[in-house]
Amino acid sequence: MVTQEQRRRQLAREKFLRQQQRRTAARRKTHVRNSVVAGVLGVVVLGSVALYTTGVLKNDDSKANASADTTPSASATSKAPDPCDKAAKGSVKKLSWKKEPAITIDKSAKYTLKLDTTCGEIDIAMKTSAAPHTVNSFDFLSTKGFFDHTKCHRLTTSGIYVLQCGDPTGQGSGGPGYTIPDENLKDKSLKNNTYPAGTVAMANTGQKHTGGSQFFLVYQDSQLSPNYTPFGTISSAGMKVLKKIAAAGDNSGGQGDGAPNATVVINKATVTKG
Repeated sequence: MVTQEQRRRQLAREKFLRQQQRRTAARRKTHVRNSVVAGVLGVVVLGSVALYTTGVLKNDDSKANASADTTPSASATSKAPDPCDKAAKGSVKKLSWKKEPAITIDKSAKYTLKLDTTCGEIDIAMKTSAAPHTVNSFDFLSTKGFFDHTKCHRLTTSGIYVLQCGDPTGQGSGGPGYTIPDENLKDKSLKNNTYPAGTVAMANTGQKHTGGSQFFLVYQDSQLSPNYTPFGTISSAGMKVLKKIAAAGDNSGGQGDGAPNATVVINKATVTKG
C-alpha cells in the first residue's frame, strides 16, 4: 500500500517535472535568441542543465554542458546566517574547448580533487579506474584554472539534497565547450536508485554522454535514477563543510531549490595524484 508520505513525494515530483517542462520550453526560446546574438558576437553560447528529482539532470541543448535545476516542492526554509568567508580576489576565466581532452592520467592511480572553498576545504577521492574520462577532465580543467573563483550556484533542500557547482557563469548555463561520456553507472554504491550522502556525480542534459563541467555533491541520501556518473566520495571533513552549507539553506522562498544562502565560491580546485 502506498503511504501518505510516499504519495506526497510522488505528487511533489510530478509537480516539479511539470515545472521543469515549462522551464525547458521557455529556455529553448531563450537559447534560440541567444544563438542569434552569439553568431553576431562570435561567442559560443552553451545551454543549461536541470537536475530533476525524478532522476534527470537535464540540459536544454544536447551539445551543452552540465548544469542543474534540482528538486521538487519544499517546505519553507528559514534563512540562516552566512557561515562562509569572502571569496579570494580573482575572476573566472572564460575558457572553452571544442573537444574532450586526450586522456593523460594514469588510470591505475589514485587521484584526489580538492575544492578550496569560501566555506572550507572539500576533499574528494576520485574513482579513477571506474570513471577515467571524468577524472581526466577534472584534472585537465583544474590545471587550466577553469573552476577557480566559480560559484556553487544551486542548493536543493527537499526531495533530493545536493549542492551544484562547476558552472563558470554561476547561473547553471555554462560548461567547458565539450562533453564527456557517462561512466560508472552501475557503481555498487547506487542501491535502490539512491545516491548516498558523500557522493559526487556529474550533471548532464538528460541525454546520454552529455556531462560537461557541472557536478553535484550529495549531503544527504537522495533518490535519483542512476543516470549521473558517480566519480568521487567526499571526505568526512569535507562532509562537515557541505552540511554547514546546507544548514544555511537556500533563497528559493520555501521551494527547496535555489541559490545557497552561503557564499559558496571555489577559490581554487586542484587535482593531485597519489
